[in-house]
Amino acid sequence: MIPLLMVAATVLAAVFADYLVLHDPLAINPGARLLPPVFAGGSWDYPLGTDRLGRDIFSRIILGAQVSLGVAVTTIMLGGFVGTLLGLVAGYRGGWIDALIMRSADGFLAFPSILLALVLAVTVGPSFMVVVVVLALVLWARFARLVRGEVLSIKGRDYVLLARVAGAGGLYIVLRHILPNILNTLVVLCTLQVGWAIIVEASLTFLGAGVPPPTPTWGGMVAEGLDYIESAWWISVMPGVAILFVVFSYNLVGDWLRDILDPQLRNI
Repeated sequence: MIPLLMVAATVLAAVFADYLVLHDPLAINPGARLLPPVFAGGSWDYPLGTDRLGRDIFSRIILGAQVSLGVAVTTIMLGGFVGTLLGLVAGYRGGWIDALIMRSADGFLAFPSILLALVLAVTVGPSFMVVVVVLALVLWARFARLVRGEVLSIKGRDYVLLARVAGAGGLYIVLRHILPNILNTLVVLCTLQVGWAIIVEASLTFLGAGVPPPTPTWGGMVAEGLDYIESAWWISVMPGVAILFVVFSYNLVGDWLRDILDPQLRNI
C-alpha cells in the first residue's frame, strides 16, 4: 500500500507541480542561502531547506518530479512502442527479419545501459528531448526481446492456427489474437522500467549530460550540493532520498503487478 501511495503522490506532484510549490523554484534569494530543513532547526517557510543560491529545495524537488516522470513516461512510450512493434514483427515473421532485429537488439543490450546512454548523450548534447531519445534507443531492445518471446509462445496456439486456416491475414492475427494476450506483460514491463528511466536520467544529469540547468532535476540537485555536503548536506540528500523512495516504490508496484498479471515474468 505504501509504495502505491508513493507512486500516486509522485504522479500528483508531477501533474500539479505548479500548484504545490511554495516558492519559485528558479528564484534566487541571497538572504535565504543554505537554510537548514525544518527538522534540523529551520523554518516552515523552507521545509526542506535552501541551496547555495537561496532556492527552495522542496519546490525544486516537486518540479524535479515533473521532469523525471516526464522523461520516464515519454521514454517508455517511445522506446516501448518501437520495441513492441519490432518484437511483434520479429516474432511473427521470423527468418532473416527476426535475425536482423534480434542481432540489433543484442548489440544494444551488450553495453551497460547507463554507459551507452552517456556516450550517446555526450555525443549529441544535453537537452530534454535528447535524453528521451537516448533512453528510448537503449530501452527498445528490452521490449523487443520480451515481446518476441511472447509472440513465439502464442503464435503456435490453436486459436492462432485456426485463424490462419480461416484465411485471416497476419496483421489481423497480430492485432486480434496476439497483441491482446501480451498487454499484461507490457503493463508490467512499463511499470518496472519507470524506475530504471528515472535512475538513468538522474545519472546523466548528475554527470552533466542530461537535462541542462536551470531546469530543476533530481540528479542535477544532487550534483550541485556535493561541494556543501559537510556543511549543507540537505542540498544533495533531499533529492537523493526522493530518487530512492520513488524508484523503490515503482519497483515494488511493478513486482506487485507482475505477480498479479503475469507471474511468468518473475525473472525479468
